Amino acid sequence: MVGQTATFTVTTSGSGALSYQWQKGGLPITGANSASYTTAPTTIADNGSQFSVIVSRSGRNMTSGVAILTVYAATDVLTYHNDVARTGQNLTEAILTTTNVNSASFGKLGFYPMDGLVDAQPLYASNVAIPGDGTHNLLIGATESDSVYAFDADSNTTIWRVSMLKTGETPSDDPGCPPCNAIGVNATPVIDRASGPNGAVYVVASSAISRIGSTTYHQRLHALDLALGTELFGGPVDIQATYPGTGDNSDGISVVFDPRQYRERAALLLLNGVVYTSWASHYDLLPYTGWIIGYSESTLQQTTALNVTPNGTAGAIWMSGAGPAADSSGNIYLLDANGTFDSTLNSGGFPSAGDYGNAFLKLSTTGNQLAVVDYFEMNNEAAENAADVDLGSGGALVLPDLTDGSEHTLHLAVGAGKDGNVYVVNRDSMGKISDNDSNIYQELTGALPGGVWGAPAYFNDTVYYGSVGGPVRAFSIANARLSASPAAQTANSFTYPGTTPSISAKSTTNGIVWALENTTGPAVLHAYDATNLSELYNSNQASAGRDQFGDGNKFVTPVIVNGRVFVATQTGVAVFGLLP
Repeated sequence: MVGQTATFTVTTSGSGALSYQWQKGGLPITGANSASYTTAPTTIADNGSQFSVIVSRSGRNMTSGVAILTVYAATDVLTYHNDVARTGQNLTEAILTTTNVNSASFGKLGFYPMDGLVDAQPLYASNVAIPGDGTHNLLIGATESDSVYAFDADSNTTIWRVSMLKTGETPSDDPGCPPCNAIGVNATPVIDRASGPNGAVYVVASSAISRIGSTTYHQRLHALDLALGTELFGGPVDIQATYPGTGDNSDGISVVFDPRQYRERAALLLLNGVVYTSWASHYDLLPYTGWIIGYSESTLQQTTALNVTPNGTAGAIWMSGAGPAADSSGNIYLLDANGTFDSTLNSGGFPSAGDYGNAFLKLSTTGNQLAVVDYFEMNNEAAENAADVDLGSGGALVLPDLTDGSEHTLHLAVGAGKDGNVYVVNRDSMGKISDNDSNIYQELTGALPGGVWGAPAYFNDTVYYGSVGGPVRAFSIANARLSASPAAQTANSFTYPGTTPSISAKSTTNGIVWALENTTGPAVLHAYDATNLSELYNSNQASAGRDQFGDGNKFVTPVIVNGRVFVATQTGVAVFGLLP
């Protein structure tokens, strides 16, 4: 892999003193005169290089066979589910294959202990230059104790650890669930390798400070130096916002963002220089409304704020930890939770008061200003809102361009929530609201019994979903339409909250679907062949609990990169890979 070393060793037989001369491309390597040779940190230019060694004894020379060095480009995972489309796929995984991922050769390699629940997806940045400490592959993790860690992803050493708390503060309590765990870093951060002197990690952290008779709550956006963990751009900044409207928590002119009432559960989105935050409630504890707020990644100054229920109530954005998705034109897609939807429409078919509860939304970012430019709303939205059967429990996925049977190119996105239906929207005309949902591109009614609390994944013209109480299901795509029933499914099912699958593959080959099972005992990591969802491995297979890693968390998804699989837990991050 780029940045790592490779070691070659020659074995000889017989007696007598030996001398060695290693060669690269038939030319001698200066100083390479022992039975083993270790390269300098490799670059992609070393891929395909040929190494051999001349062994000499008593004036006789023998040349070994040629060994060819293969160097893979290192891959980063800098955002939730690998990319802004939220496909969940890593198509550059050349180490893990459907042949070697089994309990005999694959398993738990170690554990990165942390100081609290790891509810945010870990991130991975390869070949980061640490001033005064060489180059490291970094695993970035964050906890509900308001700590952010950078580990060496290969050696399990801590590079840096910083607290998001100011003097006298603690992580926030959860006013909607007093017995629940405190809230620190709840949402998956995002990394920009080109920001600041060494790259930047953008993190939202929640905190509180109690004084006699009162508690003050803060939601802050931090930008941390990727190599050092220090604050960048004058940060952190407190999240504050107002938006014209008379809905919940309005001053009569504008709705006001109250940091006590919100938690950022959905992953951050970095798009065209803006970090977008989106806001969930505390277990539907009113008053709250639906906020999306953007900040400049280089100054941390607020650039835009949008409320999608400004004259109503509820309509949070949480998506079980999934992040808002984006297309190549800079549009954002998200699934809004239960809340006010205005059934009175204007001439363009949009809610007249701008309230979009329980909708599949398309937001424009033109001029870095957010605006709703299209939407889909199910025709039974009133019943679903009243019963808390909201679409917002699921995440959106932007599909690659697809071609139908008439050779038309279609731009689609897919989402599903608690009602168990799969909604496929045409991003150029999402369907708004219509009798019997007749204007939507495609709807698979009841395709996901139990409902979805998570996000889908995409690979090789297939969409993978893991609903509550059901298996991982693979819906194949032909002529730009999802199959009406699954083309394959796993033999095992997943209890609440279901599972959010991730994909590793080398281009279109060696596709593996990875999924976490959040059981009442030790959580289980599963790996399946992406072509038919037959199981290759699970972390309960090895004897004596060799690969078990403790209790799991809700809404976490595995990260697969450069031959490693990282799994968030209640006390840190477990790492899996090929066994030594």
